[in-house]
Amino acid sequence: MTSIKWLLRLLLTSFCLVGLGYALVSGPPWLIIGLACLSLYFLYTLFQIPMQVLYEVKDFALSIKYKDFARHFATKKQREEIKILRSSFNEIHDAIKEITREKEAQYHYLQKMLDWIDTGILLYKPESGEVVWMNEALKKLWGIPYLKTIDFLEKRNPKLFDKLVHLGNHSEIYQEENKMLLTGTSFSTDGIMFKLIAVKNVNEVLAENEVQSWQKLLSVLTHEIMNSVAPISSLADTLKKRLGDSEDDLAQGIDTIKSRSEGLLKFTAIYRNLNKITSLNTESILVRELFENIYRLMDPTLSHKSIELQVLLRQPNMCVIADKALLEQVLINLILNAVEAVKEVPEPKISLSASLTDHLEIMVSDNGTGIEDEVLDKIFVPFFTTKKKGSGIGLSLCKQIVSLHKGSLLVRSKVGQGSVFTIVLPAF
Repeated sequence: MTSIKWLLRLLLTSFCLVGLGYALVSGPPWLIIGLACLSLYFLYTLFQIPMQVLYEVKDFALSIKYKDFARHFATKKQREEIKILRSSFNEIHDAIKEITREKEAQYHYLQKMLDWIDTGILLYKPESGEVVWMNEALKKLWGIPYLKTIDFLEKRNPKLFDKLVHLGNHSEIYQEENKMLLTGTSFSTDGIMFKLIAVKNVNEVLAENEVQSWQKLLSVLTHEIMNSVAPISSLADTLKKRLGDSEDDLAQGIDTIKSRSEGLLKFTAIYRNLNKITSLNTESILVRELFENIYRLMDPTLSHKSIELQVLLRQPNMCVIADKALLEQVLINLILNAVEAVKEVPEPKISLSASLTDHLEIMVSDNGTGIEDEVLDKIFVPFFTTKKKGSGIGLSLCKQIVSLHKGSLLVRSKVGQGSVFTIVLPAF
């Protein structure tokens, strides 16, 4: 219908122009004026629609340029041509809004997903150093709540900054207090270069795998040893009861078998503890109350040995979600180890302290003899000990308990100056 109207106007305009041509040659003035007015009117109506369409298209292009997708083009009381055009514009706007919503939803989903993973993610522009995004895992790992530019790291940690800036499209190990695996990749979008870096705490992964491996090994060992030794102990006891007093040598031998098998059973029962702790009975605990309990328990023993126990707590209202009994067991074990370390020091001191930032740190430090570097890497390995009467189970249990709390147990030590054991737990 619209095309027919436009063709009709075109024909009328043509007739008026042809008639005006003839009138100019031999027609009266009133006819010339009349045909001239009609020609101008039809020419105006003929070009009015294309001009309005051009204006509408320009208006629509501006709305796209400035992302004004909330705009609605009115279609009521409009010519049929403009009504059709504006309806199309509205459909395009709706389609763009739907695509935008889907992309925003995907972005938020991806952001949430990356915030939940335990691998740190950093995205920045190498040219300007602007940090585009960093996830929660990286903030906790580096202890940085916000990072505007990568250059901020140069002042805070020059060594790490240099490693990140020169990291290519490969993986490298970076180590200070924690061992971290850094993996970098670069890419370009719309002519802008980006650098993506993934940061993984290798210590946590190794510790978790180590605990799982030892648990599997211990489960097999204790099962086999218990099954083998229990019948021997029982049989030795039965044979001894049946022997007479005249069989002294044989009875003595059986006594030895019984004694050693019972000792082995007791030994195996102790190491079963490494597998027993698999769940937690957590509650909200005031760190102040936790320290008070430890002080009341340990102070008599330490005072008897002339060891000074310092308790430092600058934030008395700190709380931790933990299994109280197990966390106390860890602290007692660490303090007892510190007692062994300071026993030959002229003025022995042990310090128990805590601090809260984006995570909770509980520290047990001493001014003892320190731990040698070659021993430091082995102290958390089950059965490893430097004590004559040690079982090598204490620190392994401590690390397992802290791992169950989604935390980590770290150690710093210097020979002749002392050691610091740090329990790092999530803050709530």
